[in-house]
Parts: sequence; structure tokens; C-alpha cells
Amino acid sequence: MNPPLHIALVEPEIPPNTGNVARLCAATGCRLHLVEPLGFGIDDKSLKRAGLDYWHLVDLVVHPSLDAFLEATADRTRWLLSTRATRTYAEAAFASGDVLVFGKETKGLPQSLLDAHPETALRVPMRPQSVRSINLSTTVGIVAYAALARLGFPGLT
Repeated sequence: MNPPLHIALVEPEIPPNTGNVARLCAATGCRLHLVEPLGFGIDDKSLKRAGLDYWHLVDLVVHPSLDAFLEATADRTRWLLSTRATRTYAEAAFASGDVLVFGKETKGLPQSLLDAHPETALRVPMRPQSVRSINLSTTVGIVAYAALARLGFPGLT
């Protein structure tokens, strides 16, 4: 079965965040893309603990670099999530098979990538002058479920 969405974490650094996203992917059927270098090993204890015993349900693809990931997903719409984007995720016309791309916890996505694709750069609204960003796994959950809602929650009950 084709995944409803693809979720990509570019150079994730914190194992529990990736584990939480993996669990979300197991629950929704979304394919998880991890873009190296990773800030941990795939066999990291805290990564597995956060994903609990659902890893066998995760459709996982690991890419050796951002360039390799971009080449592998060139035929799909890629929505780039960043606090530096001007449009909100609520403005996106999500479609089946789209890729939701999230940057590393400490730096986000490269500015050059955002500058090259401003039409697909999105953000999650926050109060001004409150926090720098929302936790990565929380942000993935917010945007993934908004996109899945637009798609009619395919394959979910």
C-alpha cells in the first residue's frame, strides 16, 4: 500500500523525538525518511524506547545526505516546515503522497533550501516573543494530522 504521506527528518539530533515520530508513522502508515547524519545510532536505546515496540510497523528509509533525499523525492511535493516560513500549514493544499520535511532540532532546515522553495515553506503559528520553536515531534504531529485530515484520514479509523 502506498503511504498517505512521507515524513522526513533532516539530521535529527534527539533520539526520543525521532522515536515519537516513528510511533506516529506506525500509527498512521506514513513513511519515515531519516536524512543522515543522525545525532544517534538507529539502534540507540532511547530511540527504541520512545518508539516502544512499534518499529516493525515503521516504513523506514534512510538517506545518506540531504542531496540524496532531495533526489529521491524530486517527483513529490515537499512541504518544508520552518519557524522562518511566512505561510502557515493551514494554507497548504496537501495531497496524497506529499512529503513533510522537518529540520534538525537546533538549526532547522538550511536557509538555502527554504530560499529555493518559498512556495512550499510552512510554519506552525505561535505567540510572538514566546518560545523559539515547538518541539520537533509535537510539530510533526500537528502538521501530519492536519494533512491527514485534509486527505480524509486514509486507512485510519
